Amino acid sequence: MTAPHKIPARERVIVALDVPDLASLDAFLGRLEGQPAFYKIGLELFVAEGERAVELVKKRGGRLFLDLKLHDIPETVARTVTAAARIDADFLTVHTSGGYEMLRRAAEAAAGRPKILGVTVLTSLLEEDLRAEGIELSVAETVRARARVAARAGIPGLVCSSHEIDAAREVSRDLLLIVPGIRPSSGEAATNGDQKRVSTAAQAITHGADHIVVGRPIRDAADPARAFAALVAEVEAATARA
Repeated sequence: MTAPHKIPARERVIVALDVPDLASLDAFLGRLEGQPAFYKIGLELFVAEGERAVELVKKRGGRLFLDLKLHDIPETVARTVTAAARIDADFLTVHTSGGYEMLRRAAEAAAGRPKILGVTVLTSLLEEDLRAEGIELSVAETVRARARVAARAGIPGLVCSSHEIDAAREVSRDLLLIVPGIRPSSGEAATNGDQKRVSTAAQAITHGADHIVVGRPIRDAADPARAFAALVAEVEAATARA
């Protein structure tokens, strides 16, 4: 399945800046040698360093994905989205399990900038984990149901594993799909650990991902810039075959 959005290969690989502090961030960005075009700042780094981390990334000239996974009452989420808008990120995440009204208010507050991405089911969860929460649907069915609510609420994109891309596309071909849980095709980098629903970059792109998010396989590589370049090459090859 070909992704419906035409995006340059280098921008399709989003590098997760999973480091604990500003010094580690500066060192990691240096090792990437300016190659990435898109970076993700998650909870660990944002809580530790806040907008100082954002400014350091912006100096590199890259696009920004702020991955905060907001999940609260609609008013609180809407106000937080408004506050986050001044950071000028391209993407900002919320949890789709927060419900229609929360999602609608988030999309309304963002007004398209940043684009709100609905996190569907974390890649650390399997169906037995959903059962423990009282959810009887399969992971794919859960993603499909949450995608319907998100699309109705005006959310432009979703975060899901490669395994649920088809389920999300059944809801809407227009949804932007961002896929984490990417493991390297080579054995060079560390394994994905607690991520259970994983795939290679080529598998995700072939299935129809618009962007992939890659953390440890780049961060823990002996040469992060080389690891990033290899992933871009893998994405380019997969796009040509799709």
